[in-house]
Amino acid sequence: MNRTPAINLPPAVLWLALAFIGVHGLRHFLSVDQDGWVLLAFAFIGERYGPLGEVLPGGRAALVWTPLTYAFLHANLLHLLMNVVWMASFGAALERRFGAVRFLALSAISAIAGVAAHAVMHMDEPGLVIGASGAVSGMMAGAARFAFSPGGPLSGPLAGGRGAAAYRMPAEPLLQTFANPRALTFIVVWFALNLLFGLTGGLGAAGEGGIAWEAHIGGFLAGLLCFSLLDPIRSPGRPSLPSPD
Repeated sequence: MNRTPAINLPPAVLWLALAFIGVHGLRHFLSVDQDGWVLLAFAFIGERYGPLGEVLPGGRAALVWTPLTYAFLHANLLHLLMNVVWMASFGAALERRFGAVRFLALSAISAIAGVAAHAVMHMDEPGLVIGASGAVSGMMAGAARFAFSPGGPLSGPLAGGRGAAAYRMPAEPLLQTFANPRALTFIVVWFALNLLFGLTGGLGAAGEGGIAWEAHIGGFLAGLLCFSLLDPIRSPGRPSLPSPD
């Protein structure tokens, strides 16, 4: 008799979620000073690009890893759970289409783009940027590129019953995505909510300060724009890339 798995998530999403949870859990066993060192060494800090970069843990070398490692640190349990839940919802859909390698590539690109957008607005300012929200925003944008397309998993009331085939339907071109009422509504609501949180404060994604909404927008735009470069499913008349991993 076939049994439904207790956790029905693709492998990369599951392992990323466990990594986020594991890192957050391990930090609770550290002293205040030790946890402070971890934050200074692995969070993204705009001041690292200035003179302070010489004295921060990790030194200038941390410029290499912090645009990615900041995504594995979270301000609190709510911040962590929000990112894990949204990743489970949208990241799982994206990985089912992309496979693990392309999914991780888009996630990394979105994380870097997110923190780059934040840095442009806050270069050399004090404060730490932490959280996977930039990467998760890219996953949400990537899912929006195909999930609302005709035959996609969110294309209509009966879409959920289409099974695996819904994740293999050709995606609409980017400009046509904005002409799709469901996709456009999702994108507009997403931007409105993020701008609202940005103006009113949020979950502490930028350390002790407000939500790093610029990182969300940077990650989301990266997901929208880079989706076609990584998508293995081609529109009719275009050659297909190798099947997802």
